[in-house]
Amino acid sequence: MMSSYQATCQARVDTALSSLFSAPAPELARLYEAMRYSVMNGGKRVRPLLVYAACEALGAPAEHADGAACAVELIHAYSLVHDDLPAMDDDDLRRGQPTTHKAFDEACAILAGDGLQSLAFTALLDEKLSPQGEAVRLQMAMALAQAAGPAGMVGGQAIDLGSVGKKLDQDALELMHRHKTGALIEASVQLGALASGRATVQQRQALKTYAQAIGLAFQVQDDILDVESDTQTLGKRQGADIARDKPTYPALLGMGMAKAYALQLRDQALEALLPFDEAAEPLRELARYIVERRS
Repeated sequence: MMSSYQATCQARVDTALSSLFSAPAPELARLYEAMRYSVMNGGKRVRPLLVYAACEALGAPAEHADGAACAVELIHAYSLVHDDLPAMDDDDLRRGQPTTHKAFDEACAILAGDGLQSLAFTALLDEKLSPQGEAVRLQMAMALAQAAGPAGMVGGQAIDLGSVGKKLDQDALELMHRHKTGALIEASVQLGALASGRATVQQRQALKTYAQAIGLAFQVQDDILDVESDTQTLGKRQGADIARDKPTYPALLGMGMAKAYALQLRDQALEALLPFDEAAEPLRELARYIVERRS
C-alpha cells in the first residue's frame, strides 16, 4: 500500500512542480535549469506525502493540498542546495547525482536556492494550487515561513554548523534536529491539515504530536544509515557525518539504543493517530516507512 500511495503522490506533486520551472525570459534559462535540476532529480518526496496524507486523513481531496505539497518540497530542495555548498557541508553528491554547485557553479547554486525559496511561497499562495480562501493561504504561508526560517530549519542548520567537533548531550542533539529536520516535517503535516479546511483543534494537536515524533525519528534513522548504508544506496556520501565529526545518535547512544529510540518514536507517532479512522492509514504507513527506509 505504501509503495502505491507513494507513487501516486510523487506523480501528483512532480506534475505540479514541473509546471513551475518555465523561464519567463531567455536570459533566465540557466537559472531555471539549475532550479529544475535541484528539484526534479529524484527524491522520496516524504514531505509532500505527509501534506497529502494529513489532508486526506481529515477527509479532504488531495487537490486541496497541491500548493502546500509543492511548497514544502521546494523549501526542502533549496535547503539541500545551500547545505551542500563548500561553505556549509561541502558535498559533491546528492540523490546519486552531482550536487547543484558541481553541476553548475557555486554562484548559480546560491541563486537557484534563493529562487526555490521564494518560489515555494508563490506556489503556496497560488489559488489554483491552493484553492482555500485568502485567510487560510495566509495562515499556511505564516506556518511555512516560521518552520523554514531562523526559528526553524535555518536555525537548526546554524546549530549544526556550530556543533562540529563538540560532544552534545541528547537534549542538545534533539533541540538541533527538531529545528533542522523536524520543523519542516511538522510544517508539512500542519499545512496538510490547514489545506483540508476541516481540522479541529484536537486533531491539529494530535497531528502535531505525530509530526514531532516522526520528525525526530527521521533524523535518528538518517544517522543510523550514515553508518550502516553505502554511498550508492544513500545517493550521497556515506559516513559524511562521521568524517566531519558531527554529533549523531549512534555516536551518543550506541547503535542498538539508537535503533530502539527510532522505534519508540514511531510508536509515539502511531499512538497519536489513535483518534483517527482508516483515512489516516497513509500517515501510519509513513511513520513505519521513515524508520524502515534504507536511503
